[in-house]
Amino acid sequence: MQSLIQQQFEAHQQTLSATAQALAGEIERACALAIETLQQGHKILLMGNGGSAADAQHIAAEFTGRFKLERRGLPAIALTTDTSALTAIANDYGYDHVFARQIEALAQTGDLVIGYSTSGNSPSVNVGLQRAREQGCRTVGFAGKCGGAMKELCDVALIVPSNDTARIQEMHLLLGHTLCHASEQALFGTANRSLTLYKAA
Repeated sequence: MQSLIQQQFEAHQQTLSATAQALAGEIERACALAIETLQQGHKILLMGNGGSAADAQHIAAEFTGRFKLERRGLPAIALTTDTSALTAIANDYGYDHVFARQIEALAQTGDLVIGYSTSGNSPSVNVGLQRAREQGCRTVGFAGKCGGAMKELCDVALIVPSNDTARIQEMHLLLGHTLCHASEQALFGTANRSLTLYKAA
């Protein structure tokens, strides 16, 4: 058991180092897109399936609630949370359209749409990204492996250099937190130095 546990931690550390080295420039570009989107009064929409749906909801909550700084809420919507919309769209149009239809209804030119797919080949996410582009939104993809079809649909593709779904999802959480942290610092960190740090219970 100890050997199994050690292997998991070592695999995580190896993926962490590889991701930091491979994606430094792309991470900076993704942060810049998020910051610009929010500074211009636009919103962030996030989507994914399964564990990636949880990631989308987690990061949306960090923006609308708070990450580290006490500040106003930032506009972010996870397109994975409205079960009535998800089931109605899936029933009427097919599951591949569950995100695209919501983007058609909610997204405006200048918004940022973030898609999560560990393989980069989730049809529902990629159809959503395509729709976002058609509506004048910027797009960021969180993927792994070779990036799949997603990488061609994104202004910035954060492709974790791993084939292990668990390791990819672990890096996606870190990358999402980095977007939140960079956005908070850019919008609020220097404007109000008296802001208090958020302390988790």
